[in-house]
Amino acid sequence: MTVEELVGAARAGSVRAAGRLLSLAEGDRRAEVTAALPQAAIRVVGVTGPPGAGKSTTVSALIGAYLERGLRVAVLAVDPSSPYSGGALLGDRIRMAAYAANPDVLIRSLATRGHLGGLAAAVPAAVRVLAALSYDLVLLETVGVGQSEIEVAAVADPAIVVLAPGAGDAVQAAKAGLLEVADLLVVNKADRDGAERTARELRAETGRRVLLLAASAGRGVPALVEAVEAHRRSDTPARRTARVRTQILAMAQTALRAHPDLDRLAAEVAAGREDPGAAADALLGRQR
Repeated sequence: MTVEELVGAARAGSVRAAGRLLSLAEGDRRAEVTAALPQAAIRVVGVTGPPGAGKSTTVSALIGAYLERGLRVAVLAVDPSSPYSGGALLGDRIRMAAYAANPDVLIRSLATRGHLGGLAAAVPAAVRVLAALSYDLVLLETVGVGQSEIEVAAVADPAIVVLAPGAGDAVQAAKAGLLEVADLLVVNKADRDGAERTARELRAETGRRVLLLAASAGRGVPALVEAVEAHRRSDTPARRTARVRTQILAMAQTALRAHPDLDRLAAEVAAGREDPGAAADALLGRQR
C-alpha cells in the first residue's frame, strides 16, 4: 500500500495501517510520511522522571481517566536501545496491557536508537501521524532520565515530572535541569514512607505545587488530571513565551549533543590537551 492508502485505511480504523505508518515514520521514509499527512493539532502530555519512579503506571492511570472523559488516547512510550544489539525491550506495554484491546487506545513503543535527551528521534513525526488519525491526546513517556534529559519540554505541554519517595538526593541533582522544565511535579508511590517529606523538599526547592499520587491504586489520579486541565486553561502569552524559551533551550542542548566536534573535543580534554572551558566555548561558537 502507498502512504496515502495507509493514511486512508488508518483513518477508517485499521490498527494495522496505523502501526505501519508509525513504523515508516521511525525509518528512512519519515519525510515521505509527514509530507502525505494533513496538518492537525493534538495535545501532548509528557511524563518523565528518573528510573523506577512509576512513569508507566502513571501513564496507565491517565489512560483510564481520559477514556472516562470520552477521549481517544494514544501513548508513545520511549524505551532505551541496547548499545550492543540496537534492540529494545519495549516493556512499557506490559503495564498498559489492560487497554491494549480498547479501540480508543493506541499504544506504541519507540526505541531511542542512540538518540539522547530522553526521547526518540521519531517522536515528532509519530505525534504528527497520531494527530492526522484524529486522536485527541498523546501521552508521551520518556525513558528513565536524569538531570539534563529535558527534550520532552520541546514536545509536550504540560511536562509532568514523576519522582518517588526518598528522592532527596535526586531533587538536588535534578534541580538545575529536569525540575526547571517541569510544569507539574508528582510524587508517586505516595503510600510509602517519605512521600510527604519528598513533596516538602520539592516545594521548598521549586516553589511549585506538588501532587501526591499512588498510581497503582488510583489514588490522586483525578487531582492530577484536573491539574493537567488547569494548566491547559491557564495558558497565557507570558506562559507561551516561557514555554518556547524552554523548547529552544531543549533543542539547542540536543543539537550540541549531536555536534560533530563533540567526540573529538572530549578526547582532547581527556588526554589533557584541551581545557574543558575552551572546549565548551568551541562548541558554543560553532553552534552560533
